[in-house]
Amino acid sequence: MKKILVALLLSTLIVPFSMIQAKQYPCVTWDAFRYSGPGLNQIGWLNTKNSKEIKSSPWSVGCETLDRDYAKIAVYKDYVGELGVKSARLQSGWAKCEKKKGVYNFAWLDSCVYSLNEQSVKPWMCLCYGNPIYGSDFNLQAKIFSDEKTMAAWLKYVEKTVTRYKDVINEWELWNEANNGNKDPEVYANLFMKTAEVVRKVQPNAVIIGLSTYRIPLDYTKGFLDVLKANNKLDLIDYVCYHPYLNNPDESYGDVDKLNILVKSYSPTIKLYQGENGCPSTLEWGHALKNYQWTEISQAKWFMRRMAGDRARDIKTNVFTMIDLKYTNMLQSFGLIRSNLLNEIIYKRPAFYGVQHMASIFDDSVKPEGLLDFACNHKEKMTVAGFKKEGSPIVLAWFNDEIPGDEFKWDLKNIRIKEVNFKDPVYVEMISGKVYEIDKADWSNKGKDVSFTNLPVWDSVIMIAERSQVNFRSDNGQTELKPDVVDAD
Repeated sequence: MKKILVALLLSTLIVPFSMIQAKQYPCVTWDAFRYSGPGLNQIGWLNTKNSKEIKSSPWSVGCETLDRDYAKIAVYKDYVGELGVKSARLQSGWAKCEKKKGVYNFAWLDSCVYSLNEQSVKPWMCLCYGNPIYGSDFNLQAKIFSDEKTMAAWLKYVEKTVTRYKDVINEWELWNEANNGNKDPEVYANLFMKTAEVVRKVQPNAVIIGLSTYRIPLDYTKGFLDVLKANNKLDLIDYVCYHPYLNNPDESYGDVDKLNILVKSYSPTIKLYQGENGCPSTLEWGHALKNYQWTEISQAKWFMRRMAGDRARDIKTNVFTMIDLKYTNMLQSFGLIRSNLLNEIIYKRPAFYGVQHMASIFDDSVKPEGLLDFACNHKEKMTVAGFKKEGSPIVLAWFNDEIPGDEFKWDLKNIRIKEVNFKDPVYVEMISGKVYEIDKADWSNKGKDVSFTNLPVWDSVIMIAERSQVNFRSDNGQTELKPDVVDAD
């Protein structure tokens, strides 16, 4: 009887505490998106899909740094499936798996791999960083080891890791930001070749991702590929990966095009992978995109432009990152989910919903057609990208010439898009997921082209698609659907 009373007493203490842990706070920036708009007549809200409802897609989300305990997957695992992505990036954590020489503990990594797999999200794993018990560093910018003893221990660890997860994982990334702290591409190339051969020995059909450079260092990439070519090892790499951190995400595509040309000059089968890219939601003094006054509004716009630009070019994309990361010196604000110093969830940022909307619509059933030719009465530079779904056109458009801002300001543009016709188009703002009517007087097909009058465009992504291809509902649990004020030229 005493045991029962103790159990009941403990339950009364534990339940309220767990409820406190689960509490989420309101996100006022999300409310700003929900209650603003381009001045059109709103007719609904996008429906979203869970990862389990999507067959395949090119979208991945970052679940990095779990090897260094900067976040806890148990806190946010269910949100990954809710996001609608089909893959997620993990880092393997040699130093966390082998704390005593020859003794491996994969329990923590098992929880990461299988928690994602249960969400119908396929992990891809970055094999990276050293191990202090072998005299090597386990942090970002870690020096790549080359001594025989450490290399032998590393390759043994790689073999055990791939063997353990080969039934769940078939994409392996070899090192993270190889050029960050390692200026000689030959040193990395030697590590890559030895590691890739072990991976392929265990899993012959493995997809291998290489370089994963900070930004797009063309000379470093060329030096790496030269070493592989000289050793007849170009067949070991399937993807060249890069992390194009720039305040204006659109400014990276000139170098992306150069990178693609360079890679194809070595092998037509090697593809590009945008393996890590994100944006803070506040001013940060460290890490990428530092010393700039970011907000949760500009962060959400940044993510939309990166995702849309990559999807238009048919590049697989990883969004960094799922949740704020508690580094040793700071709480980083890149997360789609805001957290606190206790690793508790505070709320989903607007960027979460924007990524969710992109993932729900632009799965593999949507085929990119590339950048479209257009004519517009605009001063700003603009990107217009085309897609097809079941033969129907989809267009994404945004201003690309400046860093995403934090204003809710749309400009009304007259635009003629070449080689596109619509039957019954609707307008979608991709962060909020609001769906709007396009007045019949404001659009028309002109031969093979389509023209829009007074089309609201801004420094984030809007979508125009056939009504029949847009899965939306008529309300969002709110009492009214009303247009807001738009700024016009």
